[in-house]
Amino acid sequence: MRKMIQKAVVLMAAIGLVAASAAVAGPTYDRVTGDKVVRAGISNKGKPFGFINAQNEWVGFDVDVATEIAKRLGAKLEKVVVNNKTRISFVQTNPPKVDMVLSNMTHKRIRDEKIDFSITYFFDGQKFLARKGQFADGAALKNAKIGSMQGTTSIVNAKKFLKSLGNKNPKVTGYQNEVEMFEALRSGRVQAITTDSTLLIALAAKEPGKYELVGEFISPEPYGIGLPEDDSRWRDTINFTLQDMWKDGTYMAIYNKWFGPNTETPFPMTEQIEMWP
Repeated sequence: MRKMIQKAVVLMAAIGLVAASAAVAGPTYDRVTGDKVVRAGISNKGKPFGFINAQNEWVGFDVDVATEIAKRLGAKLEKVVVNNKTRISFVQTNPPKVDMVLSNMTHKRIRDEKIDFSITYFFDGQKFLARKGQFADGAALKNAKIGSMQGTTSIVNAKKFLKSLGNKNPKVTGYQNEVEMFEALRSGRVQAITTDSTLLIALAAKEPGKYELVGEFISPEPYGIGLPEDDSRWRDTINFTLQDMWKDGTYMAIYNKWFGPNTETPFPMTEQIEMWP
């Protein structure tokens, strides 16, 4: 009986080792090039980066960038819905639920402790949006009721900014997504909302002439593509692909499609993607 138990224990241990090795088997690059599928985590409620349009199509700047990356790797793009709470955890799982995350995510040091990032692929900054004419400038927001989004650094930045104006106990309410945050502004539950300016421009475009950006940038927001930790070959592949897209003009074609002067969300390009010789 004892021998049978010992054999069972050995067998279970062997099965566990096989399962563990399968879970971590192969770097992302090898799996992607083998399966010919790239799984990208993208928001579907973050216009103009990732959203569902009137034709029920999942579109946006991040969708187009991810599609181009997959195309250049000879792979099919598999889009996976992420939000502010899941966009990091989906890259952290073992194995990761996605190979990369393009979800207007600012590259912060605290986030880099959890996952890796590509070079900056979009340059933005955080501002406030309020009803037109309600606030003369950023300083006027000192004691205003502010709304932002849960799971983002926008809340931290907003509180820091309000404290710098002299508000010792600023109140910033977090909402699930951009839609809920904007509804709080429309209904008067908050007097202003704050996040990355491009997202605010897109929200204001829903009701032209009623809302405006207030003040200057309170924080730079360099977006990076979230990637699995310690997978340098895959990270290099994404970086090289982004640089190639910039070099041959594809990146700017996508950028102007969503942020050009004749779009709903005009946002002039102010920086250049990091290029390596």
